[in-house]
Amino acid sequence: MIAEPNSVANLPNHKNAGHHPTEINTCNGTSSLASSPSVCVSKICSGQSPNLTDQILGECKQGPAGGEEENGIHEEVVSESTVQNGSCLRNGNVKTFRGKRKIREQCENRRTPPSGGRRSNQLQNGEVVEAVTLFEVVIMGKSAMQSVVDDWIEAYKNDRDVALLDLINFFIQCSGCQGMVTAEMFQSSQNCDVMQKMTETFDEATGLQYKKFMAYPWILTVTWPVDMDDKDYPLVKAGPYWKKFRANFCDFTSVLVQQCQFSILYDSYLMDTIISLLSGLAESMVRAFRHTSTLAAMKLLTALVNLIVSIDVSKHNLERLYEVEKSRTTGKRTNTRLDQLEKKKKEYEQKHLDIENMMNAIFKGTFLQRYRDIIPEIRAICIEEIACWMTMYPDRFLTDSYLKYIGWMLYDKQPDVRLKCLQGLQGIFGQKALGCKMDLFTCRFKDRLVSMTLDRDHEVAVQAMKLLMLMSHLIIQEIEIEAFSKSNAKWEPIASQLRALIDFFLESELHSHVTYLVDSLWDWAPSLLKDWEYMTALLLGNADSHEQALTDAHESVLVEIILATVQEAAEAHPPVGRGGTRRILSAREKKIQVEDCTRITEHFIVVLPQLLAKYSVDAEKVTNLLHIPQYFDLELCSAELLDKHLDTFLREIKAVVTQYSDTDVLDACSRIYATLCGEDGSGHKKVGFARDELVDELVDNLNQRLDTFWDEGEGFHAEKEGIHHISLTLRRITAFHNAHDLTRWNLYDTVAKLLGFEVEHNPLPVQILLPALQCAYSALLWQLSSAVENTCSKEIILALRTHLRDYCHICTCYLSHRSRELREKAFMILCDLLMIVSHQGLSDGLIGFLEYLPSSSLQSKLLFFIQDHVFTEEAREFRVLTGEEAKKKEEQKLDALQLKRCLLAAYCKLIVHNVVEMTAAAEIYKHYMKTYNEFGDIIKETLSRTRQNDKIQSAKTLNLCLQQLFQKHARSQDNSNSINSIDASFNNIKELARRFALTFGWDQVKSRESVAMIHKEGIEFAFQGIAALEGKSLPPNLNFLLILSEFSNKLLKPDKRLVYSYLLRYTSEPALCKEEFVYSLEWYRTSLLASEEDESSIISSISEWPSDRTPCKKNLSEGSCAKTSHTEMANTPSHAHCPSDLPSLALRSRKRLKSHDSCHQEYPSVIGPERLKRKYSIPDGVKVENTAEVLAEEADIDVVGADQEM
Repeated sequence: MIAEPNSVANLPNHKNAGHHPTEINTCNGTSSLASSPSVCVSKICSGQSPNLTDQILGECKQGPAGGEEENGIHEEVVSESTVQNGSCLRNGNVKTFRGKRKIREQCENRRTPPSGGRRSNQLQNGEVVEAVTLFEVVIMGKSAMQSVVDDWIEAYKNDRDVALLDLINFFIQCSGCQGMVTAEMFQSSQNCDVMQKMTETFDEATGLQYKKFMAYPWILTVTWPVDMDDKDYPLVKAGPYWKKFRANFCDFTSVLVQQCQFSILYDSYLMDTIISLLSGLAESMVRAFRHTSTLAAMKLLTALVNLIVSIDVSKHNLERLYEVEKSRTTGKRTNTRLDQLEKKKKEYEQKHLDIENMMNAIFKGTFLQRYRDIIPEIRAICIEEIACWMTMYPDRFLTDSYLKYIGWMLYDKQPDVRLKCLQGLQGIFGQKALGCKMDLFTCRFKDRLVSMTLDRDHEVAVQAMKLLMLMSHLIIQEIEIEAFSKSNAKWEPIASQLRALIDFFLESELHSHVTYLVDSLWDWAPSLLKDWEYMTALLLGNADSHEQALTDAHESVLVEIILATVQEAAEAHPPVGRGGTRRILSAREKKIQVEDCTRITEHFIVVLPQLLAKYSVDAEKVTNLLHIPQYFDLELCSAELLDKHLDTFLREIKAVVTQYSDTDVLDACSRIYATLCGEDGSGHKKVGFARDELVDELVDNLNQRLDTFWDEGEGFHAEKEGIHHISLTLRRITAFHNAHDLTRWNLYDTVAKLLGFEVEHNPLPVQILLPALQCAYSALLWQLSSAVENTCSKEIILALRTHLRDYCHICTCYLSHRSRELREKAFMILCDLLMIVSHQGLSDGLIGFLEYLPSSSLQSKLLFFIQDHVFTEEAREFRVLTGEEAKKKEEQKLDALQLKRCLLAAYCKLIVHNVVEMTAAAEIYKHYMKTYNEFGDIIKETLSRTRQNDKIQSAKTLNLCLQQLFQKHARSQDNSNSINSIDASFNNIKELARRFALTFGWDQVKSRESVAMIHKEGIEFAFQGIAALEGKSLPPNLNFLLILSEFSNKLLKPDKRLVYSYLLRYTSEPALCKEEFVYSLEWYRTSLLASEEDESSIISSISEWPSDRTPCKKNLSEGSCAKTSHTEMANTPSHAHCPSDLPSLALRSRKRLKSHDSCHQEYPSVIGPERLKRKYSIPDGVKVENTAEVLAEEADIDVVGADQEM
């Protein structure tokens, strides 16, 4: 392939004395000189250094010591006719490598440095390593990049061909090429054979690829292995090391142009060669060449743009100086200063023209070819750089002929390319002077930019929104100029923007969360979002606006916006899902945060009572407004302002408490008092007095009403109205008791009397029991917290212990209450309370009396509750619903599902934290497949956490789950073991086992013990009851082996052999030898054995054991590892230790298997000898032990000769 005409055809023709080939051996950038011999490489230049050339060629021919060929590469001299096949030329001879692998060894060669000044020393293994090529210097990350380039420039001035070949070598090596570069001098521009040489071919004989292209005045031939990995070259390698290399590579290109601008940049030789080289590599079919050369060319053009901008500035300053000098000249007198300035001006103009030509050559030769490359990284590089050119040199590049490329790439399929386009446009629109020139572009592509706000890629959508905000600023500035001419110029622009924001939220219907809308605009419109004065004035009707008043929907959205902006300003952190971990604020951000909190406190403590009074009948607006005081900081507020408005604010909060019974409103009021009082009571004293006064009134009201309706003889009697008032008072007290310690009002005794009466006597209304149950729970928690933090007497601890037991008993009784809501409430409270009192962690002292673990009966009731309320399907309604009814029904289903998830999560926490037995999880795991969409994440997390706590017990729980399901299936099939009994139900169990096996992951060593335990207990379950059958029929659970086979792929190969040996103990019954009954057994056997050789080795190990062995015995049923000597244990890696349930198989020695133990002695050994010999072709020399002998022996596993194997 030939380079673009603009980069080659117009280059001057350099006359050279002869036609010389030159070799450049590239090297792998990761290798070091410390591990390879010092070697000289051919450097043949256009007849300029014949003596040096002969000397170097002689050294290369001689090779290392003894005249041996370097790196063991054998070369043959063949005829010159093979040149057209791409062979490398050396003094007229052609040398080919034997085998394509040999080319890799050339990476050990190193170029002799053209200048002794460019060196980078690093210490490696105690030796100083010299970096003698540009590639090595850059890859080592030498900080003094400028000195490296200066050294190269000096070498270029001494011998430019040698230095240029070094630079060519640098770019080839940066592409990751581990091949050879051959340079031929181009003698005549009229040579027609040049066009034929511009090719990229593959030579089947040598297994090498060849790339020929022109880098004037040379024709370069790059040779590399055909199996060169296109996805493993320096620019795409992961890790900080290669990331730094990319940065150094880009810096080198920029520094090269910067340092050459005063000397050799305009010699019509250096840049022509580099541009030809990069253009030729950019046309290669090899990704590494295209990617590296495109990046280098784009960075080179960026450096040239920087240079031409500086030249234009210097030229402009020179012209001003010229005019000043010209004005000083009087008459016709000549001025030498003017002549010098005129000469300098022409020099700048010539440099400007030369750089323009270079830029055109790079743009047409590389950018136009690669901005549509198939590789998205290359396209992204082109778009990123052209956007930089537009901001740096807008006079040249900020035109429609260049902007169209960014507009076209907005439709790219890859999000990274679209993202680069948006980021580049942000840089342009961010500058007002540049954004005003984008009218035609905006008109052409505005529809695409708006549609990108709904891009499937989240980051692209966010950046598109930011770009539109920048574009809108240009329009807003014009609107503001017109708006300020009106009388109410202060708020008119804000009013229009705020209404537009509200209308956008209402009309878009994307989601119902204003928080994320505010966060998206936070960095772009802070003045609008923090203008709380105007927002509240608009709600109160105090804003002078010519537009119509807000509707109820607009007011609701505006209240939500106020709350979201207050929260964002006070917390200085994005909402959940938008940001990562909470970052540390800078000093400036902290200062802004404090200023915002001061503004929020001083403004809303005055305005909030008015807003609460206006919207007192709207619970939703009141709830949102009551969340604002959580972000108050009364210490930042002035004392005069507090004294003036705090009383009014507290009176309005008290009015809300007495007016509302909604739980959300009451909880918000309670949190306001808690926030303003402080956690330790160090808040404003006036707030504490107001809270105590409010609680006194509520408690007195409750006691009076209870005394009125409480009859000692007959119990509790109240009318409907009285019950309603008691329920409202209890709700208010409960809301405050959640956030405040109200122990001194002794509320537990009051509500415990109501709860106990419900259990023992007549039923009470549910609307009273629900808040009473929660209030008692809060009272117990505050007492428990006080007992743990403070030193209490034994009497108080024992009384609290009695209260805890009694309350747990009450909650247990309520699990069977007639009201579903009360049952669910009691269950949630009971689970939380058990979590607390079961893990006090203080067994010493009096606090240890408070610890409480649920009994077996209580655990059974909790499990039954979960089965009945979570996994039981509700009856379906077949009635046709209207649109509104269907929507309401769907919302009810979602609420019910959320409640079920909360119930299941509360119970699973008890399992994870060992409050209830882990075996209870078996009932939960049964529903894993059926309820995967609803509860799959909770069940999977429970399985993971229990495995972390006790992997053996967790494995037993999985086995128990599968066994119970199998037994249920077997009962439905009348305990049939035939193949016909395998139906859909059985396949579901098998699929569940497969899902369980997937949870063990890929680390078989980590899960070795667990999987071994599953197989061991599974085999025992499959052959359970075989002794009682006396060989007349198959074991009832034999088909369980099909389920157990799903775990076989999680066994290590040695463990498979041992598990199969364990299986053979149970498989010699006559009934198991029938072909029609052996399906399950054969399936399981096949899953354990990779080949028949494995089985033959196991059988031979059973029959051939030396009598004089030194056994290392350990009973298999005891679940212990085989004992080894201290030497063996020292030489055994930690991860290879045997599991606790099966003997170690890390010792690859012969093993002797005996019968399991006395409880399994009735199971005869293995399948009969005749059957084994017939079916598996056991050699005649193999002797199978007599069954009677096996029965008489003790169950153990002997490891013989372990030390030899280790």
